Amino acid sequence: MAPGKGCCSPLSDCFFEYESAKVIVIRSKCVGLINRLIQASIVGYVIGYVCVIQQGYQETDSVISSVTTKVKGTALAKIPNLGEQVFDVADYIIPPQGENSFFVLTNLIVTQNQTQSTCPELPNPSTICTSDSDCTAGFKDVRSNGIQTGKCMNYSDTVKTCEVRAWCDLEIDTYLPKPALLRDAEEFTVLIKNSIRYPKFSFQKRNILPHINSSYLKQCTFNRQTDPDCPIFRLKDIVAEAKEDFQDMAVYGGVMGILIDWTCDLDMSEHKCIPKYSFRRLDNKNPQNNVAPGYNFRFAKYYKDCDDSDIRTLFKAYGIRFDVIVFGKAGKFNMVPTLVNIGAALSFLSLVNAVSDWVALTFLPKRKYYSKHKYTYLDEDDDMEGTVYGTQ
Repeated sequence: MAPGKGCCSPLSDCFFEYESAKVIVIRSKCVGLINRLIQASIVGYVIGYVCVIQQGYQETDSVISSVTTKVKGTALAKIPNLGEQVFDVADYIIPPQGENSFFVLTNLIVTQNQTQSTCPELPNPSTICTSDSDCTAGFKDVRSNGIQTGKCMNYSDTVKTCEVRAWCDLEIDTYLPKPALLRDAEEFTVLIKNSIRYPKFSFQKRNILPHINSSYLKQCTFNRQTDPDCPIFRLKDIVAEAKEDFQDMAVYGGVMGILIDWTCDLDMSEHKCIPKYSFRRLDNKNPQNNVAPGYNFRFAKYYKDCDDSDIRTLFKAYGIRFDVIVFGKAGKFNMVPTLVNIGAALSFLSLVNAVSDWVALTFLPKRKYYSKHKYTYLDEDDDMEGTVYGTQ
């Protein structure tokens, strides 16, 4: 043990030592090259990725949007038991107004003249019977069409089913028309009016751009190559851009997404902030498992007969729902994020020397020699010509 050193010396050293930086210049091609490569990588990351790609010098804001749509077109359809029918916008847009979406009817099953009465249930394992004892009065099931009366009735010459109180005659939805009844719907057009705001920057705009006038709007149709600014879209083109076939999709229906991207750099001219349109199918289309495909729902139209009894026509409607999805982000120069990213870059650069020291002290053949000169221990009692521990 050195003179004047006690057993508590290691403990006291923890509290009464001060580390001062020492600069050592190592002339090594390997360490020098590693040092410069790391510095160049950090500078390239900050300038190329943070500043240019991510635009880290900008403050950002998310879009606030409103959407309205208007569909136009007529179709001629030959409906079973009804004959030829002309469908206009009041018939095939259900409901007439939607929030950021609209539904276009393309196919349907019609059940006419239903009344509140009793009739045999459709055959299935839970409704087939041989006698009244197989039916339970008052029994109902979510998959049934009505409430059982407790009677067993002839459904056909060979099959008996339980009688139900329901809207009779019951709908038979196993015979879906192919091709779709409203196959002319592919020529329908939709006008999409979209207004957006970036409240943080007091910026607002709409997709009907300043150069679009009424006469242009009456004759234009969106085309990505020749007319990318037109806000009127043909339904067939929307489906085709999503790499789907409209006539195939029209049979069972589906869900399409109309995506409007309002990503804008507000440090540039306002005229460069324009919407970018894209289209994709949103419902799951799986050829290997085609159970419950497409999109459908039911609605009815009600009437009164001469006896003041309720009569309805039931429609099972198949069609395509179009969801308009608006998204985007705007950025504008601000000093705060700029200083934050500059500070982050400087902190990264401070790591370069630590990595270079680690390489020099761990992998180089002269690592013990570098370590000997890297760390020098001085006691406060030593003078300039005294003992220097660690360098003797």
